[in-house]
Amino acid sequence: MRASERVYSSLKDDILAWRLTPGTELSEVDQAMRLGVSRTPLREALARLSAEGLATPGRGRTLVVSDLSPGDLRHLYELREALETQAARLAARRRSAEVFARLRTRFADATALLDGTDPERTRYYELVADLDRAVDDAMASPYLHRSLATVRTHAARARRLSRDNPARLEQAAHEHLLIVQAILDGDETLAAQATAVHLRMSLATILASLAAAPTEGAPEPPSAGVPS
Repeated sequence: MRASERVYSSLKDDILAWRLTPGTELSEVDQAMRLGVSRTPLREALARLSAEGLATPGRGRTLVVSDLSPGDLRHLYELREALETQAARLAARRRSAEVFARLRTRFADATALLDGTDPERTRYYELVADLDRAVDDAMASPYLHRSLATVRTHAARARRLSRDNPARLEQAAHEHLLIVQAILDGDETLAAQATAVHLRMSLATILASLAAAPTEGAPEPPSAGVPS
Protein backbone atom coordinates (compact mmCIF):
# COMPACT_ATOMS: atom_id res chain seq x y z
CA MET A 1 0.00 0.00 0.00
CA ARG A 2 1.31 3.44 -0.94
CA ALA A 3 2.21 5.74 1.93
CA SER A 4 -0.40 8.32 0.90
CA GLU A 5 -3.11 5.64 0.82
CA ARG A 6 -2.12 4.36 4.26
CA VAL A 7 -2.12 7.89 5.69
CA TYR A 8 -5.47 8.68 4.07
CA SER A 9 -7.04 5.52 5.49
CA SER A 10 -5.66 6.20 8.96
CA LEU A 11 -6.83 9.81 9.07
CA LYS A 12 -10.23 8.93 7.61
CA ASP A 13 -10.74 6.18 10.21
CA ASP A 14 -9.78 8.61 12.98
CA ILE A 15 -12.27 11.19 11.71
CA LEU A 16 -15.12 8.71 11.29
CA ALA A 17 -14.48 7.26 14.75
CA TRP A 18 -14.30 10.73 16.34
CA ARG A 19 -10.71 10.25 17.49
CA LEU A 20 -10.19 13.44 15.47
CA THR A 21 -13.14 15.64 16.36
CA PRO A 22 -14.63 18.55 14.38
CA GLY A 23 -12.37 21.57 14.42
CA THR A 24 -9.21 19.57 15.13
CA GLU A 25 -6.28 21.15 13.31
CA LEU A 26 -4.64 18.80 10.83
CA SER A 27 -1.17 20.27 11.07
CA GLU A 28 1.17 18.79 8.49
CA VAL A 29 4.05 18.76 10.96
CA ASP A 30 2.07 17.17 13.79
CA GLN A 31 0.29 14.59 11.66
CA ALA A 32 3.46 13.62 9.78
CA MET A 33 5.20 12.98 13.09
CA ARG A 34 2.23 11.10 14.54
CA LEU A 35 1.89 8.84 11.51
CA GLY A 36 5.59 8.49 10.82
CA VAL A 37 5.55 9.72 7.23
CA SER A 38 7.00 12.56 5.21
CA ARG A 39 4.89 15.58 4.37
CA THR A 40 4.44 14.65 0.70
CA PRO A 41 2.16 11.60 1.23
CA LEU A 42 0.43 13.47 4.05
CA ARG A 43 -0.43 16.34 1.71
CA GLU A 44 -1.85 13.88 -0.80
CA ALA A 45 -3.99 12.32 1.92
CA LEU A 46 -5.20 15.69 3.18
CA ALA A 47 -6.13 16.71 -0.36
CA ARG A 48 -8.35 13.62 -0.63
CA LEU A 49 -9.99 14.31 2.72
CA SER A 50 -10.63 17.88 1.64
CA ALA A 51 -12.17 16.72 -1.64
CA GLU A 52 -14.51 14.44 0.32
CA GLY A 53 -15.54 17.22 2.69
CA LEU A 54 -13.99 15.60 5.77
CA ALA A 55 -11.45 18.42 6.07
CA THR A 56 -11.99 22.14 5.46
CA PRO A 57 -9.73 25.20 5.47
CA GLY A 58 -8.85 26.59 8.89
CA ARG A 59 -6.70 29.53 9.83
CA GLY A 60 -3.90 30.24 7.42
CA ARG A 61 -3.20 27.30 5.16
CA THR A 62 -4.04 24.65 7.76
CA LEU A 63 -6.92 22.22 7.32
CA VAL A 64 -9.26 21.26 10.15
CA VAL A 65 -11.70 18.39 10.57
CA SER A 66 -15.00 19.58 9.15
CA ASP A 67 -17.93 20.45 11.38
CA LEU A 68 -21.13 18.44 11.83
CA SER A 69 -23.65 20.94 13.12
CA PRO A 70 -27.40 20.27 13.19
CA GLY A 71 -27.63 22.28 9.97
CA ASP A 72 -24.93 20.16 8.35
CA LEU A 73 -26.75 17.01 9.39
CA ARG A 74 -30.05 18.19 7.92
CA HIS A 75 -28.36 19.00 4.62
CA LEU A 76 -26.63 15.62 4.64
CA TYR A 77 -29.85 13.73 5.23
CA GLU A 78 -31.69 15.73 2.59
CA LEU A 79 -29.13 14.50 0.09
CA ARG A 80 -29.22 10.96 1.49
CA GLU A 81 -32.98 10.87 1.09
CA ALA A 82 -32.78 12.05 -2.53
CA LEU A 83 -30.14 9.48 -3.43
CA GLU A 84 -31.20 6.51 -1.35
CA THR A 85 -34.89 6.66 -2.25
CA GLN A 86 -33.91 6.56 -5.91
CA ALA A 87 -31.53 3.68 -5.19
CA ALA A 88 -34.39 1.81 -3.49
CA ARG A 89 -36.67 2.39 -6.50
CA LEU A 90 -34.08 1.07 -8.92
CA ALA A 91 -33.29 -1.88 -6.66
CA ALA A 92 -36.99 -2.83 -6.56
CA ARG A 93 -37.10 -2.60 -10.35
CA ARG A 94 -33.98 -4.67 -11.03
CA ARG A 95 -33.47 -6.82 -7.95
CA SER A 96 -32.57 -10.46 -7.67
CA ALA A 97 -35.45 -12.01 -5.74
CA GLU A 98 -33.13 -14.66 -4.31
CA VAL A 99 -30.76 -12.09 -2.78
CA PHE A 100 -33.50 -10.09 -1.11
CA ALA A 101 -35.36 -13.18 0.04
CA ARG A 102 -32.25 -14.16 2.00
CA LEU A 103 -32.00 -10.64 3.43
CA ARG A 104 -35.66 -10.77 4.45
CA THR A 105 -35.00 -13.94 6.44
CA ARG A 106 -31.98 -12.37 8.12
CA PHE A 107 -33.77 -9.13 8.99
CA ALA A 108 -36.76 -11.05 10.33
CA ASP A 109 -34.37 -12.35 13.00
CA ALA A 110 -32.38 -9.12 13.32
CA THR A 111 -33.63 -8.20 16.80
CA ALA A 112 -31.81 -11.29 18.09
CA LEU A 113 -28.58 -9.52 17.13
CA LEU A 114 -29.48 -6.69 19.53
CA ASP A 115 -29.90 -8.79 22.67
CA GLY A 116 -26.92 -7.24 24.44
CA THR A 117 -24.48 -10.12 23.94
CA ASP A 118 -22.67 -8.08 21.29
CA PRO A 119 -22.20 -4.60 22.80
CA GLU A 120 -20.69 -3.24 19.59
CA ARG A 121 -23.64 -4.56 17.52
CA THR A 122 -21.03 -5.79 15.05
CA ARG A 123 -23.18 -8.51 13.51
CA TYR A 124 -26.16 -6.18 13.13
CA TYR A 125 -24.12 -3.49 11.40
CA GLU A 126 -22.64 -6.13 9.12
CA LEU A 127 -26.20 -7.07 8.15
CA VAL A 128 -27.04 -3.43 7.41
CA ALA A 129 -23.86 -3.18 5.31
CA ASP A 130 -24.94 -6.31 3.41
CA LEU A 131 -28.24 -4.59 2.61
CA ASP A 132 -26.43 -1.51 1.33
CA ARG A 133 -24.27 -3.69 -0.91
CA ALA A 134 -27.30 -5.60 -2.18
CA VAL A 135 -29.10 -2.36 -3.06
CA ASP A 136 -25.97 -1.04 -4.79
CA ASP A 137 -25.66 -4.21 -6.86
CA ALA A 138 -29.37 -4.36 -7.69
CA MET A 139 -29.75 -0.75 -8.77
CA ALA A 140 -26.92 -1.22 -11.32
CA SER A 141 -26.21 2.51 -11.53
CA PRO A 142 -22.47 3.31 -11.32
CA TYR A 143 -22.92 7.09 -11.10
CA LEU A 144 -25.46 6.80 -8.30
CA HIS A 145 -23.23 4.25 -6.60
CA ARG A 146 -20.30 6.67 -6.53
CA SER A 147 -22.47 9.47 -5.16
CA LEU A 148 -23.85 7.21 -2.45
CA ALA A 149 -20.38 6.10 -1.40
CA THR A 150 -19.43 9.69 -0.57
CA VAL A 151 -22.67 10.40 1.27
CA ARG A 152 -22.43 7.19 3.30
CA THR A 153 -18.97 8.19 4.48
CA HIS A 154 -20.44 11.29 6.10
CA ALA A 155 -23.43 9.30 7.35
CA ALA A 156 -21.13 6.86 9.14
CA ARG A 157 -19.53 9.80 10.90
CA ALA A 158 -22.89 11.36 11.79
CA ARG A 159 -24.15 8.08 13.22
CA ARG A 160 -21.48 8.19 15.90
CA LEU A 161 -23.16 11.28 17.34
CA SER A 162 -26.09 9.22 18.50
CA ARG A 163 -26.17 7.76 21.94
CA ASP A 164 -27.00 4.12 22.49
CA ASN A 165 -30.75 3.68 22.07
CA PRO A 166 -31.95 0.04 22.16
CA ALA A 167 -35.55 0.95 21.36
CA ARG A 168 -34.47 2.89 18.28
CA LEU A 169 -32.20 0.06 17.17
CA GLU A 170 -35.09 -2.39 17.25
CA GLN A 171 -37.35 0.02 15.38
CA ALA A 172 -34.64 0.55 12.77
CA ALA A 173 -34.43 -3.22 12.26
CA HIS A 174 -38.17 -3.29 11.51
CA GLU A 175 -37.75 -0.36 9.11
CA HIS A 176 -34.99 -2.20 7.27
CA LEU A 177 -37.20 -5.29 7.04
CA LEU A 178 -39.96 -3.22 5.42
CA ILE A 179 -37.47 -1.82 2.89
CA VAL A 180 -36.23 -5.32 2.06
CA GLN A 181 -39.77 -6.64 1.67
CA ALA A 182 -40.76 -3.79 -0.63
CA ILE A 183 -37.72 -4.35 -2.84
CA LEU A 184 -38.37 -8.09 -2.89
CA ASP A 185 -41.97 -7.43 -3.96
CA GLY A 186 -40.79 -5.08 -6.69
CA ASP A 187 -42.80 -2.24 -5.14
CA GLU A 188 -40.78 0.83 -6.13
CA THR A 189 -43.05 3.34 -4.40
CA LEU A 190 -43.10 1.54 -1.06
CA ALA A 191 -39.35 0.88 -1.21
CA ALA A 192 -38.70 4.61 -1.65
CA GLN A 193 -41.21 5.66 0.99
CA ALA A 194 -39.93 3.15 3.55
CA THR A 195 -36.39 4.36 2.93
CA ALA A 196 -37.45 8.00 3.41
CA VAL A 197 -39.18 7.18 6.69
CA HIS A 198 -36.15 5.30 7.96
CA LEU A 199 -33.79 8.15 7.14
CA ARG A 200 -36.03 10.77 8.73
CA MET A 201 -36.32 8.71 11.91
CA SER A 202 -32.55 8.24 11.99
CA LEU A 203 -31.96 11.97 11.59
CA ALA A 204 -34.46 12.80 14.33
CA THR A 205 -32.67 10.42 16.70
CA ILE A 206 -29.25 11.87 15.90
CA LEU A 207 -30.44 15.46 16.33
CA ALA A 208 -32.10 14.61 19.64
CA SER A 209 -28.92 12.96 20.86
CA LEU A 210 -26.86 15.95 19.75
CA ALA A 211 -29.20 18.34 21.56
CA ALA A 212 -28.85 16.29 24.74
CA ALA A 213 -25.03 16.14 24.53
CA PRO A 214 -22.85 18.40 26.73
CA THR A 215 -22.51 21.86 25.25
CA GLU A 216 -18.82 22.13 26.09
CA GLY A 217 -15.99 19.93 24.82
CA ALA A 218 -15.99 17.29 22.17
CA PRO A 219 -18.81 14.76 22.11
CA GLU A 220 -18.05 11.31 23.43
CA PRO A 221 -20.30 9.07 21.38
CA PRO A 222 -20.54 5.34 22.08
CA SER A 223 -19.23 2.85 19.59
CA ALA A 224 -22.67 1.72 18.50
CA GLY A 225 -25.24 4.48 17.90
CA VAL A 226 -28.07 3.92 15.47
CA PRO A 227 -27.98 2.34 12.04
CA SER A 228 -27.71 4.71 9.13
